Amino acid sequence: MLLVIDIGNTDIVGGLYRAGGLVSSFRLRSQARRTEDEYSAGFLAHLAERGVAATEIEQVVISSVVPALTPTIRQLCLRLFGREALVLGPDFWPRLPLELPSPREIGSDLVANALAAHRRFARDCLVVDFGTALTFTALRGGGKVLGVTIAPGLCTAIESLTRHTAQLPEVELVPPASVIGTDTVMSIQAGVLHGYAGLVEHLCAAISKEMGGRVHVVATGGLCKVIAPLVSCFDLIDQGLTLDGLAFAAEYA
Repeated sequence: MLLVIDIGNTDIVGGLYRAGGLVSSFRLRSQARRTEDEYSAGFLAHLAERGVAATEIEQVVISSVVPALTPTIRQLCLRLFGREALVLGPDFWPRLPLELPSPREIGSDLVANALAAHRRFARDCLVVDFGTALTFTALRGGGKVLGVTIAPGLCTAIESLTRHTAQLPEVELVPPASVIGTDTVMSIQAGVLHGYAGLVEHLCAAISKEMGGRVHVVATGGLCKVIAPLVSCFDLIDQGLTLDGLAFAAEYA
């Protein structure tokens, strides 16, 4: 069984694959102060809930955009599973069927997205990933990554707004019934969610135009379904795209 681990700024997402297919996934909070033992307990608990023994894990692939957590999770995998994890990074990129514009700068999660899109669709694609940051990865069908556009993520925008204003409350990311807010919560929801819908529509259109025409737009990430009802530019919504990319990467180890 293959275990893939996507270490993000907000969450650590794990995926269990058997025979090339995703069996189950789980999520833990990314907290730099948690010890290896605390993370180990969390991993083992999630595996136990799914009836998976640590001895069944035969390969581990890690993507991390949180360098402080990488050694902890890497050592955890060695201790729990007796496996040295493959940690994706610039030294590994030449093995992949991708051409990257800035190999030492692009995040491993974005490379995983590009690899999954390339392997699954083999056509010009734009991957829109709704994570802590909102990213747009432009990819040619032949595997050339043209580049990435980055904006603050939805939660990042909400948290920034409420953190720096004394009287604005925290709000749930739910589209309001009207774009015109009639109370504080509704006003924030209208501004952020409908505002981001416009941002997503505009950037998808602009990037597609720059790529020479209509491209296949794939939305992924934990919050993609929040914006999806408000836009018309997504051809596919796949919240497991990054995990699939990590699973594909295991084939090139």
